[in-house]
Amino acid sequence: MAVKHRSKIILEVGLDENRIPEEITWTATDAGIENRPAEAFLLSVWDDERKEALRLDLWTKEMKVYEMQFFIWQTIRSLADTYRKATGDDRMADTILDLADYMEEKLELRKGPQNR
Repeated sequence: MAVKHRSKIILEVGLDENRIPEEITWTATDAGIENRPAEAFLLSVWDDERKEALRLDLWTKEMKVYEMQFFIWQTIRSLADTYRKATGDDRMADTILDLADYMEEKLELRKGPQNR
């Protein structure tokens, strides 16, 4: 099957003198997003040759702990949806959601990062 369209997603990371992220911006050409600021990103790529996930997780030094907790919680919730869509395995997707619910309770995330 021939590729009919290419789309770009660009992540740019500004580093301090110690190579610690100070700013992150991202661009998604098809979504009309250009140089939008972000405080963190988690990137996973499947390497089919090695049969393993390659990961890159970065966040700025200004990101607050409760924001990171909320970000990870939201990511786990969305992973449950992705897992369900990709595999059709409702039982395990629900187990992933159980973990997210447990995190929400223990970290008291209901308020959201904007209310802390």
